[in-house]
Amino acid sequence: MRQATLGIDPRLRVAEVDPRLYGSFVEHMGRCVYTGIHEPGHPTADDAGFRRDVADLVRELGVPILRYPGGNFVSGYTWEDGIGPREQRPRRLDLAWRSIETNQVGVDEFLHWARGVGSEPMLAVNLGTRGVDAARALLEYCNHPGGTAWSDLRRTNGSPEPYGVKLWCLGNEMDGPWQIGHKTAAEYGRLAAETAKAMRRVDPTIELAACGSSNRRMPTFGAWEAEVLAETYAQVDYISLHTYYEQHGDDRDSFLASAVDLDRFIEEVVATCDHVRATGGHRKRINLSVDEWNVWYQARFAGEENLEWAQAPRLIEDTYSVTDAVVVGSLLISLLRHADRVKIGCLAQLVNVIAPIRCEPGGPAWRQASFHPFALTSLNGRGTVLRTVLQAPGYATTAYGDVPLIDAVAVHDEEPGTLTVFAVNRDQRQQTALDLDLRACPGLITAEHVVIADTDADAVNTAEAPDRVVPRRLDDVKVADGHGIAALPPLSWNMIRFQPAG
Repeated sequence: MRQATLGIDPRLRVAEVDPRLYGSFVEHMGRCVYTGIHEPGHPTADDAGFRRDVADLVRELGVPILRYPGGNFVSGYTWEDGIGPREQRPRRLDLAWRSIETNQVGVDEFLHWARGVGSEPMLAVNLGTRGVDAARALLEYCNHPGGTAWSDLRRTNGSPEPYGVKLWCLGNEMDGPWQIGHKTAAEYGRLAAETAKAMRRVDPTIELAACGSSNRRMPTFGAWEAEVLAETYAQVDYISLHTYYEQHGDDRDSFLASAVDLDRFIEEVVATCDHVRATGGHRKRINLSVDEWNVWYQARFAGEENLEWAQAPRLIEDTYSVTDAVVVGSLLISLLRHADRVKIGCLAQLVNVIAPIRCEPGGPAWRQASFHPFALTSLNGRGTVLRTVLQAPGYATTAYGDVPLIDAVAVHDEEPGTLTVFAVNRDQRQQTALDLDLRACPGLITAEHVVIADTDADAVNTAEAPDRVVPRRLDDVKVADGHGIAALPPLSWNMIRFQPAG
């Protein structure tokens, strides 16, 4: 059996995990909102038309924040269309996804629903077709107590207390030519800075995220971040990163190593942020908001220009396999490893559209394979990320060169004294023994070992077989002489959780 070693010392700390690292994303796209979270007439629908079965799965997934309403959708969105009496709301063309937007769900409905499932909102403002005035008006509508036109309209619409939304995105993917209202870095930087200035005058307690690059392969990557931050550094708290991964052809070895690319992406953006900090003489640090990430088989998507106009169409409803779940788990390991600078993460999206939750109109809702590593990491990956030392055999990949067969991160929760190790085995054929060196962690005892793996790496969950892929508990990992040995199955995501004695 192959062997790897993970050295763990609770004195070597990276950072506390910000719970917002485990966020997700709701966009008016496909069936994420309509027949996703919201379906009046469904057997489980509540009085507001939201599906209770989906809401229960969202609570189980454990997402402390939800980004809304987009995404590409927000760059052509008029938020005022989605407030007030539903029968008076206009139907609009959504140019981003060539869809008919009914506006039956808007800011009020979403905010009430999000908090009902235990999530705080991360609202995005339209800096594509709109700008400063619409953004400050939306903030006033949401957060000002009353006595002004917008705040009193919120009260008239049934929400007497302010929502107190603290986290805001200054547009979405404005570096992308596909974006409605696409801008150069100079154009966007000036607009974002002035929008941020106005918003902070309405509510100085908010946190703001500026648009970074849509992905690491953008021709303007790096230069975009530097120019945008040169304009906005004093006004913003975060810069965003968006990234998606998929298997190309038969190259599963590279796909399983996708977290290597995410590591590099994060580290390069951090370097750019700190360069602007140094050259601009700033004292604060800009942190990162990875507010769109997931596995997405974009090669299967024909492109929005080829879509027919439709209302709530079935759009990029990828079905996720065991392999996809292992990659999702490994991307979470990467985010945790950079917890000192990555404070926000949003798995895109929440329901139906490249999502961990799927559902059918009038029918069931179920967990995709990727649901499980996310839910278990969100539940158990709280506390302090530790700086570990990994020694593991490597393998060659076409995309990333030589990479380790094992990747892992350790999180120590000081209050209960638990230590949780999340690990992936990228070897598709052999199990690997992971030697957990716990000599610096006296008092820990037997750990539970939970795994996502299957003899069929392409196994998926469906409406007919919703529990084909589920977490399995393996033999407990015994601690002896300061070491615990866990056997990691081939192509697997693993959670190994130690408890203190007594």
